[in-house]
Amino acid sequence: MRAESPDFVHINYSVVETRAEERLLPLAQDLGMGVIINRPFMNGTYFGRISGHELPEWAADFDCAAWSQFSLKYILGHPAVTCVLTETTNPEHMEENIEAGFGRLPDEATKRRMRQHMADL
Repeated sequence: MRAESPDFVHINYSVVETRAEERLLPLAQDLGMGVIINRPFMNGTYFGRISGHELPEWAADFDCAAWSQFSLKYILGHPAVTCVLTETTNPEHMEENIEAGFGRLPDEATKRRMRQHMADL
């Protein structure tokens, strides 16, 4: 990223796949690069992981009404993120995903809580 200085980078990142937070996202932010996020639902395995689990009540504190929004709001809560590519062709799911871009986003303390919640599932 430093040597080639691209305009943007394309990174896997989700509430479960968080390693990009360690170096890639901060570096992109420092270098002023756009960041496109891929696999916010881990090619669908995210939904298998949360299947049968209720969305935590505290998700409403950051205007989150669905599991898809839980991951998307986590991602959008990082200041380096420019764009998130979602994985759906279903119009109802598209609308739900779009709604993640409205309202409050989780702060760092809430993001830690979200990571822990997913680890406990």
